[in-house]
Amino acid sequence: MKLSRLPGRPLLCLSLLSLLAACGGTPQRPSEETQIQPAGSAAARSTPGKLRGKKGGGYYKDDGPADDIPDNLDEIPDAVPRWEPLHKPALKPYEVLGKRYVPNDRLKPHRERGIASWYGKKFHGQKTSIGEPYDMFAMTAAHPTLALPSYVRVTHQQSGRSVIVRVIDRGPFHAGRVIDLSYTAAYKLGLIDGGSGEVDVEAMLPGETGNTRYAEVQVPANRPSAVSTPAVTRSERPQAGVYLQLGAFSNVDNADSLKNHLARELDSLNQPLHVFSNEPWHRLQMGPFASRSEAEAAAHKINEQLGYRPTIVSR
Repeated sequence: MKLSRLPGRPLLCLSLLSLLAACGGTPQRPSEETQIQPAGSAAARSTPGKLRGKKGGGYYKDDGPADDIPDNLDEIPDAVPRWEPLHKPALKPYEVLGKRYVPNDRLKPHRERGIASWYGKKFHGQKTSIGEPYDMFAMTAAHPTLALPSYVRVTHQQSGRSVIVRVIDRGPFHAGRVIDLSYTAAYKLGLIDGGSGEVDVEAMLPGETGNTRYAEVQVPANRPSAVSTPAVTRSERPQAGVYLQLGAFSNVDNADSLKNHLARELDSLNQPLHVFSNEPWHRLQMGPFASRSEAEAAAHKINEQLGYRPTIVSR
């Protein structure tokens, strides 16, 4: 039997929707104890207590923003380029997943185009390559070879938006990516939902003497952070077996930094990471594996995940 159309039906639906909205009430704001306010972050300093829900979902595995994030990310200012002593340990050549990197030992002009990604709560509070804790709500970034610290302007090709960030960390170590941005920097560029996007990266020199070398500086004291950095054993002794070599550094702090980084990137493999020191090199290796075939399988997974294949070594 064909039902005739009821003229009053739209009005009835609207009335029901209005009634449901009224019954729902206003959600209770999170208490002060549950608000995310990273120590020393611009967001925590400017408007404590103002929060909103998670933005976007384009992030790797369980990384991403916290359950609640500050409501004033648009108000966080860009980094302001200024002269800073470069961190000498972060300027030494290193190798990650079979690729050799030679960092700049001075500030100089730099332009490149490529894919930018961002990193969030899995690394929040962890030590960066210059010793400062990573703050996902600050305007910072990671780059494989730029002098640390330095400043760059990043422009998103699709949105046309630009930000200036302070480069304080090494990475990304994914094939085809040129820079890793903090959560706030990626949000301001419009990269959060997609997780990555094509950008232009241009070095920002605070003056005209961009080729001036800088002396080594002491590692800054860590600020209190929401996540404690895992302890790293500095004098590990290798057991006999088959390993994957993930990186080699002349500075043990840089080896430790990559260990903490890849421990989160490669946690699905459930294999321990070790820093084996034999001067002048400090090698980051995964294992030992029960057989070479198991190591080959793990190397294949890492290659699929990061775009680089680690070297197999036997001890």
